[in-house]
Amino acid sequence: MRKIVLTLITLLALNIGVGFAAPINDLSQGQTAIGAGTDTFYLEHKLTDSFTLGFQNVDRHSDMNDIYGQFRLTSNLRGIVGTRDLDYGGSDAYLGLAVNAPIAPGWDGYASMVAGSDFKELQVGANIGLVGNVDLNLNYYSFMPDRGSDKDGIGIGATLKF
Repeated sequence: MRKIVLTLITLLALNIGVGFAAPINDLSQGQTAIGAGTDTFYLEHKLTDSFTLGFQNVDRHSDMNDIYGQFRLTSNLRGIVGTRDLDYGGSDAYLGLAVNAPIAPGWDGYASMVAGSDFKELQVGANIGLVGNVDLNLNYYSFMPDRGSDKDGIGIGATLKF
């Protein structure tokens, strides 16, 4: 756990790339999650034990559509690879990392960082189990585009897993 925390602190200090609008969900193989939040809609499906494919639409100054994959590296660490459609045309590939861990009974905390050539994004949050397949998500995000102004905020959302 110390290595994961040290890696996150190092990445933040070096400003290598910093979150990701969709919360980091723990899904079982074959399980799907659909969610909506303050400025986000997403759908993801865990295809294998170590790979999740997802789509998200985010409204941060303009609509952005992402297609991404999450690769389980360890039980608490994931690599993220994706592409984001940009409002001024074209797309931007990005890479990132996410870490998640239980922080209290029924609460899973996470932090994620992604960066492309035109933006950086950080998200820190928690998924709170409401009932068997529904989670409440609370998060803080910081979106830093190279063009335009930064956007920071607190988000709330819900996820349905089936």
